[in-house]
Amino acid sequence: MENFTNEPIDITNLPRYETVNLNALQPKYWNVILLNITAIFLLIGIASAVIIYFVEEIHSMAWLFGLVYVLFLGFTFFLCRISFHKRGFAFREHDVIYRSGILATNTMIIPYNRVQHVALHEGFISRYFDLAKVEIFTAGGDSSDVSIPGIKNEQAEDIKQLLMGKIQKQL
Repeated sequence: MENFTNEPIDITNLPRYETVNLNALQPKYWNVILLNITAIFLLIGIASAVIIYFVEEIHSMAWLFGLVYVLFLGFTFFLCRISFHKRGFAFREHDVIYRSGILATNTMIIPYNRVQHVALHEGFISRYFDLAKVEIFTAGGDSSDVSIPGIKNEQAEDIKQLLMGKIQKQL
């Protein structure tokens, strides 16, 4: 215990993650989002039309359902577009940064020594656009895991190899 020190750290000299240039998601990922929105709203629209058709008491209010449907579709489109543009990621020497969020920005910084497992996922629509999602699982549990969608498949494979190499060095 003779050599133990616990000096204060000058927090004004700490490196700023905000200065890191984040990589944007692939523009083709916006098409994936649009197709997913279309599929969901198509199902909602069909279900609503069936309900309106079979329930006679609400026939006169069909225009109100249509108006709410269109407004909700527009609002969803608007929020998804903002979310798409606010997402970004970067891989640094010692950690991964992922930013997302619409109203509140959430920035996760995961040191490589916390990474336990890496997975690649290609959905049906994403595969068509040659995109993948990199999932990074950490020792902190679900709340600290990160999924980075909208990455070119080839680049996602490179990222997985990078992270697997970092995990192997820790062992």
